[in-house]
Amino acid sequence: MKKVLITTGGGDCPGLNAVIRGITKRAAKTGEWQVWGSFEAFNGLMEDPPRLMQLNESNTAGIHVQGGTLIGTTNKGNPIRFPVKKADGTIEIENRLPLLIQKIKDQGFDAVINIGGDGSQEISQALFEQGIPVVGVPKTIDNDLSSTDFTFGFQTAVQVASDSLDRLVTTAASHHRVMIMEVMGRNAGWIALYTALSGGAEICLLPEIPYDLEKVIDRIKSRYDDGRGFVNIVIAEGAYAKDGTITSTKGEEGRQAVKLGGVAFTLSQQLKDAGLEADIRETILGHIQRGGTPVAFDRVIASVFGVKAMELVLDGKFGQLVVLRNNDFSSAPIKEAISTYNVVDPSGTLVQAAKGMGMCFGD
Repeated sequence: MKKVLITTGGGDCPGLNAVIRGITKRAAKTGEWQVWGSFEAFNGLMEDPPRLMQLNESNTAGIHVQGGTLIGTTNKGNPIRFPVKKADGTIEIENRLPLLIQKIKDQGFDAVINIGGDGSQEISQALFEQGIPVVGVPKTIDNDLSSTDFTFGFQTAVQVASDSLDRLVTTAASHHRVMIMEVMGRNAGWIALYTALSGGAEICLLPEIPYDLEKVIDRIKSRYDDGRGFVNIVIAEGAYAKDGTITSTKGEEGRQAVKLGGVAFTLSQQLKDAGLEADIRETILGHIQRGGTPVAFDRVIASVFGVKAMELVLDGKFGQLVVLRNNDFSSAPIKEAISTYNVVDPSGTLVQAAKGMGMCFGD
């Protein structure tokens, strides 16, 4: 029997279990492949003894409707830049890729399917360049991986955010308030843009369009001047003013990335400091965008991604990422997918349509 290893890395994401199930069911049809999962990305494989789980149709039955991931995930412990704490408390970065490669070989894995976003796929590409047969699956609620129209998990995050905005609209109207809702997305504004469009927000602030605070204030005042007396603002966690910086804090120990979040309070304070008299409230959705049952769209594309990933393995097409393009499932080189960050185009159709309906982006 041949063996394929599944890893789920980075932040958790609705649809991860659906991919795992899709891979497992497709592999079972061959009668020639065993499927194994490494707990918490590659960390489980790197442990001694390795912490692995054999996957089959029985223990993956019905998991496609469940949030989270059966084998856990982590955004710490990147083997390319592995943080090691020294005796004096300092952190030294080591390249543990050679050790990971040896572990893959020692366990007799014939292929690896790595499910994750740009950071995880960077590891996939590094493994592929060292001769490991790897296939990638694009996972991130941020929708920031290029080469694919959508990553799974994005639509669920948008639905959660849209449901939340719907609720904020009614309380904003009842109290004549300015409601600021912060959503995830890091340096890509896709969740914010789709949520603002679906919920009819008056203002949408994106990382791709640094905002002019005066224009935001003018739009808020115009809403009150018209007698409607309330405003709903959707802001991406990576958004920032033209003369400001991204609101962030130092990342957790063992992570390279900084931690974004809190820009809703930054904007609120900016508005208050500028003398805006409106009553302002802030809501940060945070990790509820990652949790819970995936919507139907994400279940479908995640399941198909899983099947297609296993078929790439069967066809020996490694170094490839499963993608969705123009409603068709195919593949693209992982190297291509991570070479460009997928961000919102300020001159693109969605932004222009939103502006056509009167939405303010602060530009």
